[in-house]
Amino acid sequence: MATKKGPTKGSGGKHRNALKGKGPTPRAEDRVYHKAYKAKKAADRRKAADPRIAARRRVAKFTSDSDDLVIGRNAVLEALKVGVPSSQLYIASRLEHDDRTRDIVRLAGIQGLNLLEADRLEMDRIARSGNHQGVVLKVQPYQYSSLQELVNRAEKKADSLKGVKSLKTQVAARPLFIALDGVTDPQNLGAVIRSAAAFGASGVILPERRSASVTAAAWKVSAGAAAHLPVARVVNLTKAIESLQERGYYAVGLDGGGDKEVGQTGFETDPLIVVLGSEGKGLSRLVREACDSIAGIPISGMVESLNASVAAGISLYAVARARREVQG
Repeated sequence: MATKKGPTKGSGGKHRNALKGKGPTPRAEDRVYHKAYKAKKAADRRKAADPRIAARRRVAKFTSDSDDLVIGRNAVLEALKVGVPSSQLYIASRLEHDDRTRDIVRLAGIQGLNLLEADRLEMDRIARSGNHQGVVLKVQPYQYSSLQELVNRAEKKADSLKGVKSLKTQVAARPLFIALDGVTDPQNLGAVIRSAAAFGASGVILPERRSASVTAAAWKVSAGAAAHLPVARVVNLTKAIESLQERGYYAVGLDGGGDKEVGQTGFETDPLIVVLGSEGKGLSRLVREACDSIAGIPISGMVESLNASVAAGISLYAVARARREVQG
């Protein structure tokens, strides 16, 4: 019987589906019947029961790296007394209470804060420190105003007094802003806000970069003034000053090399921006060039420069005095 020579069609041609593989072999720990799978499950249970891991999970639910925290009994008590906007108060479990902690709990209750009890491991992780004395306050982010909101608010107040006969009252109500160029210390910022509120300023202007923010530290130093005085953040301080100048404002920069003294520039009774630089570097070149006048504070030759918050207080007082001396 004759047979055909040569290759013949195999099962690979007829039954291609039968040759499909089942994929890679699962890892031993992924096979439910394998002892490695049981060992992994047991390890997961031990890990879940670890108090340190459990504490880390609980802390992660309530805090983040961006949270602004006040730690320590004195600091927390002061923050609550001046009304720093807060959301949660963490208290260590089995804490030995004293007069401060009792006042802290009382004030937190009055302000409607969430009180959360945490063990020692949790408190250490929340505070990112072991020096919390059993109390940690979580502060809410500060709500900045826009520059436009600052201007609208100040000009609305000035417009409401235009019908008043007293020129002195009208002048005193004219917008007065203080702008900070390169002031990076939150405590300095808090002191500036406090002085600005004391001398009737309309608001504070900060650049977004290379500047302090209104943190819990700044809020405390302001002694609560940050609750009443609006603060705006701008992308470019020079452009912000120029935009206000287009609306009829004048800018007076404070610098040791000024050719006039604070309070004697001739712009004090106009809508005004007082611009301060950092204690070390002073005003940046572009900001200085944008100012209509540069004024200095006469000081003893024994002192090279003044702290930014001190300079702010002196200059704002000088402006307020010049406005009070207006006749009419």
